[in-house]
Amino acid sequence: MPPSLSLLARGKSLPAPLQGALLMTAAALMFAVMNATIKLAAEEGLHPFQIAFFRNAFALAFVLPWLLRMGWGLLHTERLKVHLWRAGIGLVAMLCWFTAVVNMPMAEAVALNFTIPLFATAGAAVFLGEVVRARRWTATAVGFIGVLIILRPGFVEFTLVTSLPIISAGFMAVSVLIIKSLSRTEEPMTVVLYMNLLLTPLSLVPALFVWEMPSLRALLLMALVGACAVVAHIAFTRAFVKADASAVMPFDYARLPFVAAIGFVMFGEMPDLWTWVGAAVIAASAVYIAHRESQVAQERPTHRPGSEAVKAKT
Repeated sequence: MPPSLSLLARGKSLPAPLQGALLMTAAALMFAVMNATIKLAAEEGLHPFQIAFFRNAFALAFVLPWLLRMGWGLLHTERLKVHLWRAGIGLVAMLCWFTAVVNMPMAEAVALNFTIPLFATAGAAVFLGEVVRARRWTATAVGFIGVLIILRPGFVEFTLVTSLPIISAGFMAVSVLIIKSLSRTEEPMTVVLYMNLLLTPLSLVPALFVWEMPSLRALLLMALVGACAVVAHIAFTRAFVKADASAVMPFDYARLPFVAAIGFVMFGEMPDLWTWVGAAVIAASAVYIAHRESQVAQERPTHRPGSEAVKAKT
């Protein structure tokens, strides 16, 4: 048996929660590599908006063979407008995120972007009518205290650039809420496919306003960005299939040490102590929220399998 197949067979023999943890850690590593590659592409002269377009175009190229194999029936939907809204909101989140990664230390951007579950919790209560009780509201408030620890308003200058990861997190949270709505009627694969199909033409529009002819090296970097995005999303989704969100979500926060290590080696970036402290506070509150949501979900009637597996990530 080839070594790769032997390793895969051994992986499948592991307990499901451990498989989920390994898959989530792999996704975190791929997202970290993707962010570093975005920064490298910017050094080649590409604008973040153009990088976003190529990320989506190459990701679509990797996804299309999958669509052809699975069949066009996956594209059947009666909620195309909702898919369009999700793609548009996801694009705004992506443009903000790519601009932040290019213009600020990656570790700080990632730490601030950990606020997605906090915004999603508040949005679920306001827009979806979900019951969010005192403990989750308290965890959400504590998480935003973590944001203040990182930003230290009054001690460090707060700029538009430093606000971009938070703005991106807010739009990503809205995307998560739309996914929750779509998951009631759509297959998870349909949601993923429509996101890729719609984002590519939508992201071309802002890219045209800043278009520069990319070099061959830049195109290769963009292909790597697209490949990392696809692999990361597959691993991320499969992690939620293998285990509950509360079991695997803590491993998503491995993105910060991965990004910090890559940022230090490749770009000489050194996150300060406050970034680590604030990130720990945000991550702890988000993990607690995931734990509480898992407990609440167990008390509800059975829902569609896999519906919680589709998440919003750039």
